Amino acid sequence: MGIEFTAIDFETANGFRGSPCAVGLTKVRNGRIVEEAQWLMRPPAGHDHFDSRNVAIHRITADMVAHEPTFGELFPEIGAFIGNDVVVAHNAAFDMGVIRSALEVSNLAGPAYDYACTVLLSRRSYFLVSYSLPYVAEAAGVPLVNHHDAVEDARACAGIMIDIARRAQAATIGDLVSGHRLQLSRLEAYEPGVSELSKATRTVLERGSVQAWAGWPDEGLNPEPNPTADPTHPLYGQTVVFTGDLGIPRPQAKQRAAVLGARPASTVTRKTTVLVVGSGFVASDLRNGRVTGKARRVMELHGRGQNIEVLSETEFLQMTGGRWPVASQ
Repeated sequence: MGIEFTAIDFETANGFRGSPCAVGLTKVRNGRIVEEAQWLMRPPAGHDHFDSRNVAIHRITADMVAHEPTFGELFPEIGAFIGNDVVVAHNAAFDMGVIRSALEVSNLAGPAYDYACTVLLSRRSYFLVSYSLPYVAEAAGVPLVNHHDAVEDARACAGIMIDIARRAQAATIGDLVSGHRLQLSRLEAYEPGVSELSKATRTVLERGSVQAWAGWPDEGLNPEPNPTADPTHPLYGQTVVFTGDLGIPRPQAKQRAAVLGARPASTVTRKTTVLVVGSGFVASDLRNGRVTGKARRVMELHGRGQNIEVLSETEFLQMTGGRWPVASQ
């Protein structure tokens, strides 16, 4: 059988996971890419606002999708492409969350999917200062020219998974995941009116939008990690520090991390494993030197062999299911 899976990447119109505006899919058979598909789409009605920050990332606008099918209209084709495959994504909790939330707000049923995350696997396969897709793709020897083009990102994710499997000499996805002391995650099937809504969708429906905030608060308290959090989440068990101007209050960011099993901290130390950088940070800033004092400290410790990962705020929000406050647009 060999290494078989479908890699997926979604782009969203705004901070709500249920607002997909593009998807890319890459199918792998016996460790080789054999087929690809991509679609632009209109996000589900009522969740189709295009946030300027999302547009700045993927350059997809409302006008570009105005005459495209909706997510609900395209989902049968997306599902048919995936079939019974294990789904693979870089920060898979986000992309699988997109499927679930978009199904929920579209009032559509969807099947269960087993999935694996190349962020988690990359942390066990490479020693990098950032496990954002461009850095990992480079380490895997995978071309990635247009980051945030959905099919290019899906293709890069597939290439990363193939490289990780090659390094591990794994014959199947199951062997690969278990060999890294992980397990496949599962997105349960969704049936409207029967299945419980996801937390991301409940939050949007109950609150409508994230409340605005005025001014920048201090560090605030460091809440204790949630002991019942999902141990397969990319932030579980991590010690997280924040730096730079984030679009959300820092105490709120810390709380989001703690809920997922991370331990928030206020300074970079030898215990730090993740640094989240605001101020519009992207992975390439690590190379051109546009970093904060905390980030410089992380680079120093990383150079001494400490495995610390640097995330942009966008990546952190994707991992935590959070959104920017309305006033920060």
